Amino acid sequence: MAASVAFGSSGRFMAEADALSLRPEPLTRERFAPYGDVIEGAQDNPHAMNEARFQRFDDLCKVDLADGDVAISIARCRAPTALPLRVDMVERHPLGSQAFVPLKPCRMVILVAPPGESVEAGDLRAFVSNGRQGINYHRGTWHMPLIAFDAGQDFLIIDRGGVEANCEQHMLDRCIMLEAL
Repeated sequence: MAASVAFGSSGRFMAEADALSLRPEPLTRERFAPYGDVIEGAQDNPHAMNEARFQRFDDLCKVDLADGDVAISIARCRAPTALPLRVDMVERHPLGSQAFVPLKPCRMVILVAPPGESVEAGDLRAFVSNGRQGINYHRGTWHMPLIAFDAGQDFLIIDRGGVEANCEQHMLDRCIMLEAL
């Protein structure tokens, strides 16, 4: 059973009436372009490979590592999340991009704001994937932490490796309530 959780846990937002309500909109390449890339095998002009037994979809995202190394990981959901979801904290990765690709079909809810030194609740936009899409955040894009609706869901993560700190958190000026789908 999925739990409804709050990201941030600062306790600053006491009344739900003060929350800014956002309804996730369908994730498309065009809508998500200011924040990153949509990763999906629906691109135009796939290439044949392995004697045409496979179709290959190239250049699905731009992995930005700056001077770091590529770090490929798998994250497995242990505590599923349900909507509505209260969010009062976002994070960004100032040194590189970060990609999440579900390893089996599942919808993802994504909350993002453009890169910048800070972010306000009114800057955020919410998306929902179609279950077959992954995402790649541009360097510095503000976003909520990864959530999943099903326990055991695995995500491939393509991230920047290195010893430098590459995650900054920011408490929002106002709580966001992500509406149920």
